[in-house]
Amino acid sequence: MKNLETFSPEQISIVNDSASVAEEVVNNFYKMSASQWRQRKYDVKTLADLCHNEIVHGPFAQVIRYEGKRKDRSLSSSIYDFYKICLQDHAILSALKQSPDIKLFPFALYIITHELVHIVRFCKFLQNFDAPPRKKMAEETRVHKDAHKILTTLRVPGLEKVLTRCSNFFDMTLV
Repeated sequence: MKNLETFSPEQISIVNDSASVAEEVVNNFYKMSASQWRQRKYDVKTLADLCHNEIVHGPFAQVIRYEGKRKDRSLSSSIYDFYKICLQDHAILSALKQSPDIKLFPFALYIITHELVHIVRFCKFLQNFDAPPRKKMAEETRVHKDAHKILTTLRVPGLEKVLTRCSNFFDMTLV
């Protein structure tokens, strides 16, 4: 991580804002109540807060599943899945440099929405977290389509460019 570029404080603020919007639109899409949404145990972290094994090269983010357990509980029945969305600042910033017409807010909004859709699908048992690679690729396509469907309803400057770029990426990887 020593040589990897991390988000500036201003960029962290933008990412936080995009995460708030992503949470709201994913919640609305799946028509979950506030209490249902709070049952989803996850966190969004940027590169500065990631452990060495949570850093990857290539993807803009990854979801890692951990087992959580409240400190005051000793029974194994109190174990729950905790998901961590690991944003890869270096990959996101590199992509933004290569595409100056893409802005951080809509790009982070797409990335976080995409990862939140994964988490909801895991929690609702619509997808197995430990699926084989072939099924994971099919899941990526489904999640991309759902994220696209969720985000096309929003009026966010620059989002259309992000959705077009991401669609082109998925079209190329499926050939």
